[in-house]
Amino acid sequence: MFKPVPIDQAHTLPLWRRPLTLLFMMALAMPIAFNTWSALLNNFVIELGGFDGSDNGWLHTVRETPGFLAVGVIAIIIFIREQVLGLVSLILLGAATMVTAQFPSMGGILTVTMLSSIGFHYYETVNQSLQLQWLPKDRAPQILGWLLAAGSVTTFIAYGIIVALWEPLGLTYNMVYMAGGGLTAVIALVCLLAYPQFEASTPQIKKMVLRKRYWLYYALTFMAGARRQIFIVFAAFMMVEKFGFAVDEITSLYLINLVINIVIAPLIGKAVGTWGEKRALVFEYTGLAIVFFLYGGLYWFGWGVVLASVLYVVDHMLFSLALALKTYFQKIADPQDIAPTAAVAFTINHIAAVFLPAALGYLWLASPGAVFTLAASMALVSLLLALLIPRHPAKGYETIFPRMNHVAAE
Repeated sequence: MFKPVPIDQAHTLPLWRRPLTLLFMMALAMPIAFNTWSALLNNFVIELGGFDGSDNGWLHTVRETPGFLAVGVIAIIIFIREQVLGLVSLILLGAATMVTAQFPSMGGILTVTMLSSIGFHYYETVNQSLQLQWLPKDRAPQILGWLLAAGSVTTFIAYGIIVALWEPLGLTYNMVYMAGGGLTAVIALVCLLAYPQFEASTPQIKKMVLRKRYWLYYALTFMAGARRQIFIVFAAFMMVEKFGFAVDEITSLYLINLVINIVIAPLIGKAVGTWGEKRALVFEYTGLAIVFFLYGGLYWFGWGVVLASVLYVVDHMLFSLALALKTYFQKIADPQDIAPTAAVAFTINHIAAVFLPAALGYLWLASPGAVFTLAASMALVSLLLALLIPRHPAKGYETIFPRMNHVAAE
């Protein structure tokens, strides 16, 4: 069970015990708890917690704090293998999700959210590292697309159950959270016990790594975190607060996203492999800027619920292209830098996440449209940065400007 197996010998194992299968198992397990929690969250905090926009902002600041502290993974993997840490974190996510509805007060919601967030962010940090270590560069975009699709399948099933059975069976928040979180915890435990410990061909550096030649990756990661927070915190909240979406209605919107994602995620992975990371990210950021400007128009000009729903779906589709940022880093990175840089990148990604939700929660009370206009501006900054990516990024060719690449200095 815990016997190390070199990654280049894993092909001798049965198909169900190979690294790629484990990545798919984790991709299937995580969204069950996380997206079940997310689907009910806005209705839960408004109906039972009595949250307003400011309270919601503080909730997400608490939720994102463990992401800011993800750099701590570097210290933990000195003592615990990445694979074990990832699965233990997944168990924590599931367990915390299970008890969410038991604590409907402000303090209770924030405490349980903090625990589940530690599990989620530490899992995601390790998962990204394992993906880039275990997947070959030439196939990584395609496989990452399939992993996204796999996660969408399990989320689709979970959301489908909520939509179909919420009213007919009189489901409660507690019942759904217990089922979703429990299933994730069980799958993670099985993976922890059933799979050998895989060893990548290059040992990872177990200390913080900050390299000048990764500066563009760091900048894009920071902007992605800031921009994405606005979507996560306020887009669905808007659908409930402004347009009065019920649990089954907001979940139906999520279902539409998932059906589309199941189909297009593998195609997006293939497209990134064909177009290259630069074109994929330029397309994503251009589309996001337009979507966020139109989101602002919902408040500035009073546009209706149909446009809001369409924008929400398009927004979600565009975010799938973010896998190009992963493969960009995989191409420019030293192999031994992947684990520590994944942790550092998660912290960078969450710098804005710690203060933006709370700060923008107050702006939301004054002008929701201004929040989305700010997000559009962030997307434009990301677009300008993406234009600096070369057509074929590699070590020594991190940007389009030779003098801004720093391999010789390192």
